[in-house]
Amino acid sequence: MEKEKKKLLRKMVKPFENNNLKKSTIQIINTLIPLVVIVVAGFLLYPLHWSLSILCGVLASGFLIRTFIIFHDCCHGSFLSKKKNNDLLGNITGLLTFFPYEKWRREHIIHHTSSGNLEKRGIGDIWVMTIEEYHEATKFTQWKYRMYRHPFVMFVLGPIFLLFISNRMNDKDAKGKEKRNTWMHNIILLAFYVGMFFLVGAVPFMLVFFPMLFIAGMLGIWLFYIQHTFEDSYFEESSEWDYVKAAIEGSSYYKLPKIIQWMTGNIGYHHVHHLSPRIPNYELEQAHDKTPPLHHATTITIKDSLASLKYKLYDEKNKCFITFREYTRRFNSRQA
Repeated sequence: MEKEKKKLLRKMVKPFENNNLKKSTIQIINTLIPLVVIVVAGFLLYPLHWSLSILCGVLASGFLIRTFIIFHDCCHGSFLSKKKNNDLLGNITGLLTFFPYEKWRREHIIHHTSSGNLEKRGIGDIWVMTIEEYHEATKFTQWKYRMYRHPFVMFVLGPIFLLFISNRMNDKDAKGKEKRNTWMHNIILLAFYVGMFFLVGAVPFMLVFFPMLFIAGMLGIWLFYIQHTFEDSYFEESSEWDYVKAAIEGSSYYKLPKIIQWMTGNIGYHHVHHLSPRIPNYELEQAHDKTPPLHHATTITIKDSLASLKYKLYDEKNKCFITFREYTRRFNSRQA
């Protein structure tokens, strides 16, 4: 019976997997054109006052997040009908967002096929340790994990590391096509940004591009973190792991104000996306609304999401995240 319900659920969202050329084109126009216009405005307004350049960088960050969603859909082959068109647009938007297309696509697909699987963590996801793993780890590993999970490291240093270090390199086992794509991506980025640096000047360049990239990176990590890190998120060993359960119970519905939902390309409907990555971002809300079983996914508001910062370790026995304080309390009671 359970198996039949899962098949029915997958069937219910199937109609929303078809991309729409008109909607995709409109999204390209209302995302990339404003992004370029705001960035150029930031350079032109610098002579009036440097703060106007920063303001433009902040505004551009919202459209950069939306650009990343287009890139993300291209990686799934869901934004346009033909693979070659998805690949072309994905590489272009990848350059704009500092994400090499082939590298990120491979890692993200692995994330989708292993999200919530305790035995397949480590690629394309946030570092999660169970209580027992943390307890058995060395003091140095525990310290590294605590640092990694600290908000300052994750959301302030994290974007800088991701955009300028992690995204610039491939894994040792990456195939030739992926490596070539990453190096070409790096060369084009270097040539473009060095050219822009000398064309518009060092100060206006930094005032526009640094806040744009940093804020977009920080919010991107936040969105990814919050939609898989909530108290009763789903994690199982491989023998018990289930794709549909991982999608519905291990991904949240992040209920956002409409303007933020628009800027983030409906990624708040993360449970729908994980259930069917072939659904383009502009169909996620409709898929959720018209599929009643999806309404039971964990719903998180902005206020609720702030509380999730305290969750650090996964409790396999009770199927929930706990805080470091709770871990210490339990450990001390064991010792007693």
